[in-house]
Amino acid sequence: MKGGTMRGEVTGRPDNTAVRCALWRAMHVRLDAAPHVLADEVGLQLVAPGADWRRRPDMDPAATSAFRAAMVARARFIEDLVTEQVELGVTQYVILGAGLDTFAQRRPEAASRLQLFEVDQPGTQAWKRRRLVELGYGIPEWLHLVPVDFEAGESWWEQLAAAGFDPHSPAIIVSTGVSMYLTEDATAATLRQIAALAPGSTLAMTFLLPAGLVDESDRSGLQASEEGARAAGTPFVSFYTPQDMLALAREAGLKDARHVSGAVLAERYFADRNDGLRPSSGEDFLLATL
Repeated sequence: MKGGTMRGEVTGRPDNTAVRCALWRAMHVRLDAAPHVLADEVGLQLVAPGADWRRRPDMDPAATSAFRAAMVARARFIEDLVTEQVELGVTQYVILGAGLDTFAQRRPEAASRLQLFEVDQPGTQAWKRRRLVELGYGIPEWLHLVPVDFEAGESWWEQLAAAGFDPHSPAIIVSTGVSMYLTEDATAATLRQIAALAPGSTLAMTFLLPAGLVDESDRSGLQASEEGARAAGTPFVSFYTPQDMLALAREAGLKDARHVSGAVLAERYFADRNDGLRPSSGEDFLLATL
C-alpha cells in the first residue's frame, strides 16, 4: 500500500514496496483494458526487473488487481491535482518520499513549468539519479533530487530550502504511502511545517484507515501488507479515521482540510469500466489548501 521510501533506512536502491508499486503501474498498462487510468512504464524501465517480472507472486493478475487499481488511482489523482495547480500558476512541487515517482519523465511539458523537488533517502536518490542518466532522461535543471538522511536526524525542511525551495511562494506538497510508517507526533510536526507555507499552497497526503473501516473483502490484503511491512522491519505504526486525520490537520493549522475517500477515486476513475477493475479500500487522502 505504500509508494515512497521516506522512512528511516538508507539503502542503495528503492525498497521492495516502491518497486512493487512501479511494477503494478506497468501491469495496468500491459494487462488491463484501455482506457488506462494512468500510463506509466517509466518505473518499469528504472527498475529493469528482468524478463520474468510478471511471474512474481506479487504480480498475480487476479490476486493483486484491486491493489494495482488503487495505486494507479492514487497516482492519477495527484497528477490531476498537480496539473490543475500548474494551470493556476503554482510553480513549486514537492514530493515527500518520492521513491519511483515518474511525473517528471512522463509529463515534462507540465513538470518543466515547475521547480520539482523529490525528497527521499540518499541511497535511493543516488540510485535514481544514476538510472535516469543511464536511460537518457538525465536530470533537467528544474528537477531537484533532494537526499535526506533521516537516520542521521537530518531535517527534510532544511534540505529542501538548501535545494532552492522558496517557502514564500505557493507550492504543492504531496506525500503518498508514508504516513503509516510515522508516529502521530511526526506527522503532526510535518503538518505544522506545511501549514507555515505561503497562501495558495496545497497538501495531498494519504493515510491508512483502521481495519474496521476497510471493506471486508479488502481486509485480508491489508493484513498481508501489514505483516509484510513488519517482517521487513518497517511496521505500520499509524492508522487514522478520517475524523481523526482532519482533527490532526486542523490542530496543526491547516484550517481548510478535507477528506477524499478511496470510494471517490473509484467512482471518478473506474465508474465507466466494463472489466470489473476497481481499487481496494483502506487508503484515503487528506487534502488541504492554505
